[in-house]
Amino acid sequence: MEYAKKIGSKIKLYGELVMFSHTLFSLPFAIISMVWAAGGLPSGRVMLWGLIALIAARNGANAFNRVVDRVFDEQNPRTAHRHLPRRLLDAKEVLIFVVVNYAIFIFAAAMLNTLCFILSPVAIFLISSYSYTKRFTFLSHLYLGFSIASAPIGAWFAVTGKFAFTPFILGTIVMLWIAGFDIIYGSQDIDFDRSHGLWSIPSFFGLKNGLRIAAGLHAIMVLLLVVLIPIRHLSWLYILGIVIAVALLMVEHKIIKPSNRKRMNIASYNLNQVISMVILFCTMADFFLL
Repeated sequence: MEYAKKIGSKIKLYGELVMFSHTLFSLPFAIISMVWAAGGLPSGRVMLWGLIALIAARNGANAFNRVVDRVFDEQNPRTAHRHLPRRLLDAKEVLIFVVVNYAIFIFAAAMLNTLCFILSPVAIFLISSYSYTKRFTFLSHLYLGFSIASAPIGAWFAVTGKFAFTPFILGTIVMLWIAGFDIIYGSQDIDFDRSHGLWSIPSFFGLKNGLRIAAGLHAIMVLLLVVLIPIRHLSWLYILGIVIAVALLMVEHKIIKPSNRKRMNIASYNLNQVISMVILFCTMADFFLL
């Protein structure tokens, strides 16, 4: 019984480490991509291995990011409570966790098709290298979005094994969306980033300009969601999803207050999780009901 409790506690720690609940950022767009690629529900095999690949990739990437940033996390009052700074987990065992997840990702990609398997090392490079970008460029937010954009693109490849235009539009939407709210989240660390030589759009351009850039990225994201209407022959349910998403984005940008961590978590995480689920629900309803 005691051993089972220890295992359960360790699993909980790793779930917190990689912020497992944040899978809701990329998963809905990956599902949309799969359904559109398949012209309906994809096979159970594709759904299973696609889901395993997505979860393993993001778990490995998030854990790797925690290892790479552990020194800065320890010095930053906002992040000093994280697992590695508090020594709740050891860096070496977290790296083993990273390797295991990346191995699972590669295996899952191989089970999908040849294209996914060939591109799996490229995906690992993208999602891992983000951790270093904040050391030399303020474009780190866009690079983060770019790496997460591999989810809907990879999901399309998982179904078809071929390149197409639609998944890259979906990927660009994800990139702009993620980059925008990552800029908002990063505005909490302007002073820390400047004093420790870390790059971000808020620390480079200032708070007001940084938030304007975030709003601009989200505006382009919405425009691309609209562009998909004629391409995918979408109707009023999908448009309703866009309207709700826009309203939530407006609330997100309205409540921003870097000195209030609770507000920033709502703006950066909670609202965006709702946005992704709204877009997923309305898109799937539009596809299957109309």
